[in-house]
Amino acid sequence: MNWLINALAKARLLKGDLDYHVIRASMVLIYFFFGYQKWFDYEAQGLIPFFTHGPLIFWMYPVFGIKGSSYFLGVSEWLFGALLFAGFWKKKLGVLGALGSMVTFITTVTIIPFMPDGWAPSAGGFPAMVGNVAFLMKDVVLLAVSIYLLKQDLAGAALDAEVAKITLDAKIA
Repeated sequence: MNWLINALAKARLLKGDLDYHVIRASMVLIYFFFGYQKWFDYEAQGLIPFFTHGPLIFWMYPVFGIKGSSYFLGVSEWLFGALLFAGFWKKKLGVLGALGSMVTFITTVTIIPFMPDGWAPSAGGFPAMVGNVAFLMKDVVLLAVSIYLLKQDLAGAALDAEVAKITLDAKIA
């Protein structure tokens, strides 16, 4: 087992920021595909149980309607995905994308306790998840990823600001 650990530790593929870039790219792809879905009626109809049981989004149907709420989510997802994509180059934009992503997944994770029929009675109920609850559980991981990206982008933005300050100070002197 030690040889495997040593080999992986020395692997060039695992050095540097590959993990950070793969995670960021994965989130951009997720936001692209999930945002795309929101423009179609099948998705707007599929979102009804989430909106009607979401303690933070229940208000959207009365305000925007079914399709309008779906469009709002689609635009939000594309916006956060675009900001995360821009975060490859501009960490401050990445910070905004990660914050929006955190809000997104906090909102969806809070639906879990309120989703009816989310726990399989045939398996004794909680924690045997089914249906929409099982679908929402991925958002726990996506929330953690959003927090990770926020942390990384805040550090990168602070470093960029420090480098800019040093460069400005050098030009003035």
